[in-house]
Amino acid sequence: MDADALKTLSRLITTERVSSLGTVHEGAPFVSMALYVASNDFNSFFLHLSRLAVHTKDILADPRISLMIAEADRGESDPQTLGRLTLLGEAREIDKSTTEYSNARALYLQRFPDSAMTFGLGDFALFAVRPRSGRLVAGFARTFNITGEDLRRASAA
Repeated sequence: MDADALKTLSRLITTERVSSLGTVHEGAPFVSMALYVASNDFNSFFLHLSRLAVHTKDILADPRISLMIAEADRGESDPQTLGRLTLLGEAREIDKSTTEYSNARALYLQRFPDSAMTFGLGDFALFAVRPRSGRLVAGFARTFNITGEDLRRASAA
């Protein structure tokens, strides 16, 4: 992966705030919107989800997920050239008594301060997604398979 692709990867993760979350629902794909924040090394992505939501119930039944982070379409160019990242991994609930939870909560609230009140609601939980693999489209005919090392390198870009 070249330096420009690493910059695109970093920009997508740090500037976009909304992901498409794919879960397994009754044996079929189910896609919904989820806010996310990445760990400083892009090794984990944190989602703050309500247990009342279908996607959360799906994760609790089958932790395999996909996240897609896409550059917003502003109608200025061919949408096929928009940068996008698809990650495959597993989500797991973070225990509230851990340092990981405190750190993830702080990162999440730094990015989404208006979400503070939801941390006081009993049905919300923080989930950590650890990507196993991924695919980056950094523009027309610029597609890359993504590894954890690529994510770490992009976090420093």
